[in-house]
Amino acid sequence: MDWSGHAAALADRVARPGSPWRDAVLGLPRHVFVPAWFEQADDRTWRVRRGADAPEAWLQAAYSERSLVTRVGGVHADHALPGQAVHGRPTSSATMPSLTVRMYEHALLAPGMRVLDVGTGSGYGTALLAHRFGGDRVVSVDVDRYLVRAAAGRLAAVGLSPGLHCLDALGGELPPGGYDRIVATVGVPGIPPRGSPRCAPAGGWWPPWRTRA
Repeated sequence: MDWSGHAAALADRVARPGSPWRDAVLGLPRHVFVPAWFEQADDRTWRVRRGADAPEAWLQAAYSERSLVTRVGGVHADHALPGQAVHGRPTSSATMPSLTVRMYEHALLAPGMRVLDVGTGSGYGTALLAHRFGGDRVVSVDVDRYLVRAAAGRLAAVGLSPGLHCLDALGGELPPGGYDRIVATVGVPGIPPRGSPRCAPAGGWWPPWRTRA
């Protein structure tokens, strides 16, 4: 499929002129990371959409400015049956591209930094990081073993090989090594107690949460 025009349109929407993230958005086929997703029906249940069934709709969805739900409850879109009504709340998604890019911009990520990405999800955010900084500077973690495995295959398909681990970073498990930034696309009640010591001087978590009362 010719996805380059869609990626260019997305880059125009989410990466301001002069943004160092523009080349990453232009160079990555986001649809590869979201081969299937859920959309909510009128009866409030979720129904799977598969890109291979409708390629043009796939491109429109993958390069749109919205989050795409990829898991509802414990059901992955990759595993949902055609026509199956899935009940529950979204538990994983391919995050809205502009939100991902803005978060990386505000985190002041820069070449040479070592970055820990908490919440691999679809793998697209990890791909943006690895495209810009190189796979050897990026480590990504997720609690969902299937998501980690699927993201690894999709990252490899676009020529990227960041470090990937299945573990619970919010429970204090972190891969070895120090990080200049720890960025997360998952909701947490506070900064995990073992997170900050893994950051290099002047490093930190982004977004910078406060613990809830």
